[in-house]
Amino acid sequence: MTPFYGIIPARYASTRLPGKPLAVICGKPMIWHVAMRAMRCAALRGVWIATDDERVQAAARELDLPCVMTAGDHPSGTDRVREAANRLDLPQDAVIVNIQGDEPLLEPAMLDELLAPFADDGVQCATLATPLDPAVDAALIASPNQVKVVTSLAGDALYFSRAPVPYPRDGGTPYYLGHVGIYAFRRRVLERMSQLPPSRLELLEKLEQLRLLENGIPLRVVTTSYRTCGVDTPEDLEAVRLEMACRTD
Repeated sequence: MTPFYGIIPARYASTRLPGKPLAVICGKPMIWHVAMRAMRCAALRGVWIATDDERVQAAARELDLPCVMTAGDHPSGTDRVREAANRLDLPQDAVIVNIQGDEPLLEPAMLDELLAPFADDGVQCATLATPLDPAVDAALIASPNQVKVVTSLAGDALYFSRAPVPYPRDGGTPYYLGHVGIYAFRRRVLERMSQLPPSRLELLEKLEQLRLLENGIPLRVVTTSYRTCGVDTPEDLEAVRLEMACRTD
């Protein structure tokens, strides 16, 4: 069976919310909530935090969370995940899950959904998306912070954009998919992606996953009914604190 492992990149120096991995939610740092939820996915043989900051490492030690130190000059979380996989010497046939460190409301079932396509040996990497209803989610669809994805009939990504795509030229009702930024890579694909230079569309949209598409690497998109609430700003943090204070899971 294909072995699955989760790595949570945790960068302390966030531009909009410095110290984000250690932001306290319900008495615990955010990174603890993410790790605990990821560890509830039975398919994962191990979950590690990957950081470049001694403060995050110290917090992980105190909370008894597996942690690996990485370089401080990685341009993306994917590069940090690749280094962590190498330092941990994970199996060459493994699938590595890049679990965003700012998703404290992650549902473990989402990881099971993400990993299901790897039963097909032809699937090289996968990500998640959730349907957006134009009647309810108009603000999300219009927001450049909510990335949208268009897929092929086979379920592979055709394009990701911050713009509302597809565009209903004749006034029809399009089917929007909101991207959920969690990825799984076969290890050889993770290595290849990190060795490729940033692509033209990636630099234009500031979306790293476009590097895969521009280089002809298919990315399977799994539709999920779950939604997360990522933390990018102080306002997001307060919203998540309120949400989690009302939950029992």
